[in-house]
Amino acid sequence: MKIVVAIAFILIISSLASAFFFLMRDKGKTNNTVRALAVRVGLSIALFAALLLANKLGYIHPTGIRM
Repeated sequence: MKIVVAIAFILIISSLASAFFFLMRDKGKTNNTVRALAVRVGLSIALFAALLLANKLGYIHPTGIRM
């Protein structure tokens, strides 16, 4: 599960970087920036849902704050 979360974070960051690249290159003339940001939001929601499902199925366990 750690590998899946790490890959998801890498995809989210790369989508954000591509949105920045399109914003600088296209100067807002195309919809590439909007598409890249929509992909980022979709990936973030999918990661959140996957974490909730993994918790429900017992693949991950909450540890809480240990003192």
